[in-house]
Amino acid sequence: MSEALADMPQSVSGVEVMRGIGAREAKSFWADAWDRVRARPGAVFGIVWISIMGFFAVFAPLIANAHPIMLDRLAADGSVESRTFPLISHLTPTDWLLMVGASLGLPWVFFGTASLGRSVRITVLAALLAQGGATIVLSQVFVWASENSSVPWLRAWARLEAGPWPLIVSAALLSALVAFAVPIILSPVRRILAVGVVAVVSGALVWAAGAPAIVNHEQLVLEESAGRARAVWTLIPWSPEYTRSDMVAQAPGTQVADVLHLGDFRGTPFGARRTWLGTDALGGDVLAQLLWACRLSISIGLVSTGISVLIGVTIGALMGYFGGWVDLLLYRIVEIFMAVPTLFVLIVAAGVLPRNTYVMMAIIGIFSWTGAARFTRAEFLRIRQMDFVQAAQATGLPVRSVLMRHMLPNGVTPVLVDTSFAIAAAITIEATLSFLGLGPDGQASWGKMLSSATAATGTFVWWLAVFPGLAIFLSVLSYNLLGEAMRDAIDPKLRKAAH
Repeated sequence: MSEALADMPQSVSGVEVMRGIGAREAKSFWADAWDRVRARPGAVFGIVWISIMGFFAVFAPLIANAHPIMLDRLAADGSVESRTFPLISHLTPTDWLLMVGASLGLPWVFFGTASLGRSVRITVLAALLAQGGATIVLSQVFVWASENSSVPWLRAWARLEAGPWPLIVSAALLSALVAFAVPIILSPVRRILAVGVVAVVSGALVWAAGAPAIVNHEQLVLEESAGRARAVWTLIPWSPEYTRSDMVAQAPGTQVADVLHLGDFRGTPFGARRTWLGTDALGGDVLAQLLWACRLSISIGLVSTGISVLIGVTIGALMGYFGGWVDLLLYRIVEIFMAVPTLFVLIVAAGVLPRNTYVMMAIIGIFSWTGAARFTRAEFLRIRQMDFVQAAQATGLPVRSVLMRHMLPNGVTPVLVDTSFAIAAAITIEATLSFLGLGPDGQASWGKMLSSATAATGTFVWWLAVFPGLAIFLSVLSYNLLGEAMRDAIDPKLRKAAH
């Protein structure tokens, strides 16, 4: 009885309330919104599925790879003559950046120092990963431009014996300068330290990591069967680009023997090799392609949406803040871009531009920013006459400070909700383009797998339609459920209507 009385809420007087006795600490806006999102079963499902996709997008090279983890060349007496690690040496700078960022960055985000809030830590991690990715992309662009340049010393830089390190250093410095200009951390010392570490690490990865020729599987299996080699394979010993003519349209669960039919692969973790989800019309493993395609879908969705949000928020903020002729002129530009069909532009671009991921990201981002611009414009028009904005203007703050530090944090909420739907739309566009055969070359894609269900054999291959189609459906559904939950949690009118 005494325990029951102890659990009952005790009454407090008005004086005690004024002193703060019995009061609970109020949650921040975003903490309360996140708790409401997590209370929705659909949002929890979406978060779980997106997390699974992200895990496979980052660690797919270590899970599904046709390169052995360790390869021993054996002498006639069975002793080891040489030992190599083909999988490690084959990892690209992007692979290393994602794995290092996820392994070190995510624990820091969830269990890092309390001096920086979790939202700040997420922003810092995203900005630093963007800096590392920019270093990798710029290095590739600089090397390609130097190799095709008519300037002799530029071509010499691209063909140095130690690698094109001057071009890599230039790309790392340029990315670091841009990253330092973004105020992701309040302390300049911390910013210099973080940006410098990322510049050194990403530049070293570009210089050291490489992608040598793919191991000749047939030759390696011959040597394994003859006792001249011993290999240790990954969990799924197939790569998306690896195909075999004797594995065409194999049903799920089929056991695959070696090319000489001398027995099963010896070094696989589960004994014999199996195609757990079957193979496609070219003899490629479906499960390996599904896992690797997570990277393409997530990167297309996040990067293209990031580009569209950056452009849309900037233009929308200018329209909403200045109004008048600025609003009139910029909104005409918005209407022009709204009239351009993104899919048609991508189809045309596939015929005249290189068919790679970067081109697709840029086109989707450049032609899909109108929604973010309209949302931002509407919010800025609403809050520009509020007291805190008027006070900021009266104190003489510059326009940049009023826009970025006062109005943007209070007017970007609808854009964040729309971002989830935009990512789902970008994944759908990429799958549609790949289904038409116009997606990025040399990359596994759910849409490309879906198109091969009947294209090559003339008969319907159910596993090539069910598994990629299910992956597309679950991904788009997850982002839409998460976006709806965020919209209901953030909008006070919808929250009141729900009660």
